[in-house]
Amino acid sequence: MPDLVSLQQRLGYTFGEVGRLETALTHVSAIPTRKIASYQRLEFLGDRVLGLVVSQMLFTTFPHAEEGELSRRLAELVRKESCTEVARGWHVGPLLRLGDGEIASGARDNAAILADVCEAIVGAVFLDGGFDAARALVERAFAARMHAPRRPLRDAKTALQEWAQGRGLPAPTYEIIERTGPDHAPRFRVAARVDTMPPMEGKGPSRRIAEQDAAARFLSREGIRIDQ
Repeated sequence: MPDLVSLQQRLGYTFGEVGRLETALTHVSAIPTRKIASYQRLEFLGDRVLGLVVSQMLFTTFPHAEEGELSRRLAELVRKESCTEVARGWHVGPLLRLGDGEIASGARDNAAILADVCEAIVGAVFLDGGFDAARALVERAFAARMHAPRRPLRDAKTALQEWAQGRGLPAPTYEIIERTGPDHAPRFRVAARVDTMPPMEGKGPSRRIAEQDAAARFLSREGIRIDQ
């Protein structure tokens, strides 16, 4: 396969058996006779290795974080979108082995395939170089994302519920104050209440969105950040 040397340079790892890297880049559509392996088994392995390494990274980096926060950070880091970004950073798309149909459909930049290949490469490095090599690869690729999550680690309603529970207060309640507009374009006004504290109102085109808005406004009033 072309340019695997450059890919290994981008990975920061040189394979002892480059065939493992080739397998990690091989989509099932490229092997209709099944005489060679696709990346599916490596993806299965890499997914578990990735989760373990990222868990260890989080445990070490955030020594005061509770289990709930660590779980949210883990989910954010290993989600498919993050793996897709990593694969694109490695520029694996042009090197994928694909069937003609997949090539025609633009699969070289297919987010789901790229995410799978990212995990497959982690699995291939683990098989080729062991856990330390895989850990180093994951740390290089995911460390910056660990410190700068691209979206809030919690939604507002979850954050408000955890905030209330942490203070021994009842769970928040939400009440529809007003529903206006036609059925195809409604507007909701909802009040979020926690115990005897003053409620906060939120608005939105659905009850769910209005509840999230009310919870976010409640937290803002109390000086609580959603990502805390």
